[in-house]
Amino acid sequence: MKKILVLIALMMLAISVKGQDIQFSQFYAAPVFLNPAFAGSSEMTRFGVNYRNQWPGMSHTLNAYSAYLDHYAFNINSGFGIIANGVTESMSNLRTSEIGAAYSYRLQLGFNSFLRFGGQASFVSRDADFSNVLFGSSIDPLTGESSLPSGENLGLDVNHRYVDYHFGMLYTNEKAWLGVSAHHIGQPNISFIDDQISKWPIKYSVHGGVSFDLAGGMGRNYMNRNENQRNLVIAFNYKHQDPFNQLDLGTQLVLQPLTLGLWYRGLPTPGLKRPNNESLIGVVGISLGNGIDIGYSYDYTLSNLGIANTGGAHEVSMRFSFLAGSSQNAAGRKSSMPCFRY
Repeated sequence: MKKILVLIALMMLAISVKGQDIQFSQFYAAPVFLNPAFAGSSEMTRFGVNYRNQWPGMSHTLNAYSAYLDHYAFNINSGFGIIANGVTESMSNLRTSEIGAAYSYRLQLGFNSFLRFGGQASFVSRDADFSNVLFGSSIDPLTGESSLPSGENLGLDVNHRYVDYHFGMLYTNEKAWLGVSAHHIGQPNISFIDDQISKWPIKYSVHGGVSFDLAGGMGRNYMNRNENQRNLVIAFNYKHQDPFNQLDLGTQLVLQPLTLGLWYRGLPTPGLKRPNNESLIGVVGISLGNGIDIGYSYDYTLSNLGIANTGGAHEVSMRFSFLAGSSQNAAGRKSSMPCFRY
């Protein structure tokens, strides 16, 4: 019964006025999803995919994916990318699909420091089947039976289409990076009801970190995949999407070809009866050579949802990077991105 109540609450949140974005634990393995200014930031050509299975211990789950392809054009200091994202919630078959195009421009500030500006335009489709959704208004308060009509003005199979826009900036040097991004700038209407307005709130993100070289390592050549690479990276990602705030804080140890990471997601605030402690995340990644990276992470639930045996969340990422074009491109690479791989 507790699982059912939790799922009802989650569904009401999913179709309420204040929608929220899905989040990836390996968000640096989905760079264009995090910030369009990351398009082309590796100064290589990359193809990557991400898959997230959230709360598999419950009878209804959230599944999300992201796939992207980005490329850097040295002659015009520009990055180009295409991205496809999708989220499926199994109870209502709520499906959100997005396909977008991203562009970024790299401005050199110093010998090895750069500022990138990026933008993205996307076409979004939302589809749902509410025939299996149980609304609170259809539950008899005396008997607990669900035989009452809900009174909701929703068809059994509904859809909605709209255009969305995102913007970001990213500063990098040899040792550190700092980025900001804003998603859903136009706050599109996502309501399934024609005469209702339900704006998708803007999601703001501030993310950054610093890399420390360890003995025997060559951290400054991070993207060049040196076999003896040894470094420690500390990073954060703060997100605000009205009315919620969230912070990811973590570290990754790179012992080429192995990467080990640990993240904490939450934003504990003194005085709250329900502190915002969401999850503890373990990450392991491996570089197989020839530009292939594979990562796996598991979210251990720390919040009250853990009581409902959510099963946490599993996430897998895979990326293939290579240097396209002539050999002059290799000599033209100036910026060595110090940030996370996963």
